Amino acid sequence: MNDLIYFDYAATTPVKQEAMDAMADALRHFGNPSSRYEYARQAAQQVKENRAAIAQAFGCAPAELYFTSCGTESDNWALRRGAELNRRRGRHIVTTAIEHAAVLETCKDLEREGYEVTYLKPDRAGRVTAGQLAAALRPDTALVSMMLVNNETGVVLPVADCVKAVKAFDSAILFHCDAVQGFLKVPQPLAKLGADLVAVSGHKVGAPKGIGALYVKKGVRLRPWLTGGGQEDGLRSGTEATAQIASFGAAVRAAAAEPNRLERTAAIKEYTLRQLKAALPRLEVISAGDAPHICAVTLPGYKSEVVVRVLGDRGVCVSSGSACHKGKPSHVFAAMGLPKPWLDGALRLSFSPESAAEEADALVRALRDAADSLFPTLS
Repeated sequence: MNDLIYFDYAATTPVKQEAMDAMADALRHFGNPSSRYEYARQAAQQVKENRAAIAQAFGCAPAELYFTSCGTESDNWALRRGAELNRRRGRHIVTTAIEHAAVLETCKDLEREGYEVTYLKPDRAGRVTAGQLAAALRPDTALVSMMLVNNETGVVLPVADCVKAVKAFDSAILFHCDAVQGFLKVPQPLAKLGADLVAVSGHKVGAPKGIGALYVKKGVRLRPWLTGGGQEDGLRSGTEATAQIASFGAAVRAAAAEPNRLERTAAIKEYTLRQLKAALPRLEVISAGDAPHICAVTLPGYKSEVVVRVLGDRGVCVSSGSACHKGKPSHVFAAMGLPKPWLDGALRLSFSPESAAEEADALVRALRDAADSLFPTLS
């Protein structure tokens, strides 16, 4: 990435070379996988092989994995069709106040359609417990949605324990997990969480934007999301995005073959936090993050959007929260009950196995210079 100092991997990742090559090959092989002649069957076979590669990383059967355009679509499909599937059971949904907008905005839309949603509030560390969730369940609860890794704090939520609590209360309640920031970032295969529905996105793991997937546990019978020619086992019709699927499969294979990638990511994150705390005494750590690739810090009294812009002018990329906020205050940090000066100065840093100590040092210098040159607010 030339001279770019990039610490915003939670927003998106560079496309892996293997994914680029696979995508280029798929673009040259332009056959429609749904056609019946040999050239098209070759394309269908490639889709099948890539589905199998991603399913292996998931720990699920290929038939349980459906391709979508992105994580947001996967979340929408799971929530809307999951709520519909259980509508006779009730119209109560439980989620957390720190979910991605793809979940929260869909829940708000479902509220407008007559559903009641309980939003579990995190503690000051950004954590939600299985006990909290169990206490929120009701006889009319139809659906639970909980992310695996928070995209702004890096906190890993206890999804597996929460699934057990939900199923112990009533096995008919559907459990959806937004694992966009968890796929290939936590060691446990996602299917082992026990959730009924799990959403992921390709561009968070080295594939291009425009490809995602939804895991639908065997036996969960969602109504079709898109109707038409019957692709994706009739649940999401539309000609398969063969090039994006090929790149997704290649990115997953490349990650699976990369030794110690999670350990390297965690190590550079820890190094960066140490250097930041040593160089900027006013800096506070909001969350060191359980996941290896995300942490959150704050410069109390400074305005994060100004700091982000100043750093960006120096070629250093960080964020003030989810990229989907587009400059708006973070609902995650607000839900954690942080004081206003901490909210104002909050920054998210996110890493990859390729992040280097030299880049971390450059970030520290740039942030220290920005803090020295900017006047803190009186908030």
